[in-house]
This record gives sequence, C-alpha cells and structure tokens, in this order.
Amino acid sequence: MADLEETVVRFVEDVCQAMGMSLTGHLEHSGDGLRVNLDGEGGDVLLRRKGEALDALQHVTNTLFRKQLGSEHHIVIDCMNFRRAKDAELRQMAKFLVEKARETGVQQEIGPLNPYARRIVHLAVAEDPAATSESIGDAFLKTVIISIRKA
Repeated sequence: MADLEETVVRFVEDVCQAMGMSLTGHLEHSGDGLRVNLDGEGGDVLLRRKGEALDALQHVTNTLFRKQLGSEHHIVIDCMNFRRAKDAELRQMAKFLVEKARETGVQQEIGPLNPYARRIVHLAVAEDPAATSESIGDAFLKTVIISIRKA
C-alpha cells in the first residue's frame, strides 16, 4: 500500500507541475482513504472558480486509482486547506438544515452538489439518528434533501 500511496502523491505532483505549479504533496490518512495536502507556489490556480480545478484533479485521481484502492476508499486532494475549510462549512450547513427541518417539519434542500460534497452532507446528516438525507437528480450535480424521520 505504501508504494501505491507514493504513486498517488507523485501523480498529483506531476499533474500540478505540468500545469506550471510547483506544489508538494503531503500524505495524510483519513478514516476511509487518503488525503493529499498540497503546498507551494501557484496553488491558487487550483482554487479559482470555487476550486473547480481542485475538484477536477480529485475526480481524475480517484478515477485513475479506484481499482487499486477499492471502492470504499477515497482520495481527497486539498490545497492550502481550501477543501478542509469548505468541508467544515458544508457540515455546518447540513447540521443547520437538520435543525431547520426539525423545527419546521419541512424537508430542506442543499445543492446542486458534486459527489464529494454530497458525501460530506450525507455523513453530517447521518450523525443525527432522527435525520435522513437523499440525493435527487440524474446528473453529476445533484440536490440533497434533508428531512426528519417520522416517529
């Protein structure tokens, strides 16, 4: 597994170098996969337009290494803690919407979200046993519906 982890980091660094950025990847293990934290010169290019290039790099990397890692493991790519901050924001919003659904009795919507962001929301909602969430839509970007289970 260590060789695969090194290959993942090297791939991400090589893609960044090909894009004209001098970034170094630092590997971190998360509960369900790997996290590659990027630091260095030019990383702001990945963060433009709400991190679209960072999302694309993460998607390509996950697609490329899916067979070797298995479907239950994910690769998260972050640059200058951009994703860490966005993930915290998403978790906070999901918890707020759970409370709003509880208070009003009306299901709440968040989205459209990419698969990674939806996963963050679903995990945050799952922390509350009274709440439930589901993705709706048939495109890459979907909406998450948050509701409270009927007693």
